[in-house]
Amino acid sequence: MKLLTQVEPETKVVVKKVEGGSELKTSLGDLGIEEGVELTLLASEPVHAHIGPISLKVAGKEIIVSQGWADKIFVEKEGMLLPLLRLEKGDKAVVKSIEAGGAFKEWISELGINEGGEVEFLTHIPDETLVLKLAEKEVKMGPGKMSRVWVEVEGKVMQINYLEQGKKAKVTKVTGGTQHKQEMEEAGIKEGIEVTLLGREKGKGLPKRKGNYVLAKVGEQMITIGRGMAEKVLVE
Repeated sequence: MKLLTQVEPETKVVVKKVEGGSELKTSLGDLGIEEGVELTLLASEPVHAHIGPISLKVAGKEIIVSQGWADKIFVEKEGMLLPLLRLEKGDKAVVKSIEAGGAFKEWISELGINEGGEVEFLTHIPDETLVLKLAEKEVKMGPGKMSRVWVEVEGKVMQINYLEQGKKAKVTKVTGGTQHKQEMEEAGIKEGIEVTLLGREKGKGLPKRKGNYVLAKVGEQMITIGRGMAEKVLVE
């Protein structure tokens, strides 16, 4: 047996053992990586230097996508297949694969991102915290999570990230899975409530992503796995 990180590109292997705790095994299992599964290692490449949400232009409209969502989108640029996060400012690419369930594809489609469509990478979003006022309560949250909250102001619907400071708006939709929606509701953010953007607090800077990631194919699904997780997967 060998570690997944030791496998040569374009090699088909079978997962024999997944080491680590239950949380790590669950995370890998969500990607389809478990004992007995056959996969093809496509590449092992340096991780993109940035983390955090990104800004894209899709069909002439600027949108924000959280890192977790962007990690599930693969695009083709100049004949190369790569994760969306590998693009740089000004790059244009065609979405080739959205590697997640139907619900996720529905949420991301609401942003205008669909397989076969073109996206333009604008920039990485600054490390900042949005400060909202809900009734008499203040809520602080990062731009990635906030990007899943849609509001209406003066007849215009937008991601809450684009709300002007001091403006009041009504939440029209919270996208994402059950856990995310529950977290938002516990914070007081749900459909129908009024919110005001009080301001934005600058962060201390996001850490750089280090090491390599593994690009693999499980069945018809492409996945990326950080080097640390890939080193817990034994194959032959």
